[in-house]
Amino acid sequence: VQAAASGGGLVQPEGSLRLSCALSGFTVDSYAIAWFRQAPGKEREGVSCMSNNDGHTWYVDSVKGRFTMSGDNAKNTVDLRMNSMRPEDTAVYFCAAERLGGTKWTDPKGWHYWGQGTQVTVSS
Repeated sequence: VQAAASGGGLVQPEGSLRLSCALSGFTVDSYAIAWFRQAPGKEREGVSCMSNNDGHTWYVDSVKGRFTMSGDNAKNTVDLRMNSMRPEDTAVYFCAAERLGGTKWTDPKGWHYWGQGTQVTVSS
């Protein structure tokens, strides 16, 4: 089971970027999926989460209204569309799958499967 993030890069403030999480060994409908990010010197934090039951999404306050998470069953990917980006969005972004329960979705300890991250840098 793997969840590999891609699509990172350098973007200017107020710009947009789309990240993709390619799933292997399971499908979009198998598990809840989340996006996390980790900036240098900071702890990994939850960014968004999508239910595998009904597709409902949750977002951390700092990205609400700017980021959109969606699943593509045909491609078996989960994307994160990021708009109006800010320098504080700079981080390595990871996707995770299957909640282990007992913690808030924003807690990285509550997720089972992780893949390699992709670097996102917001700078002029």
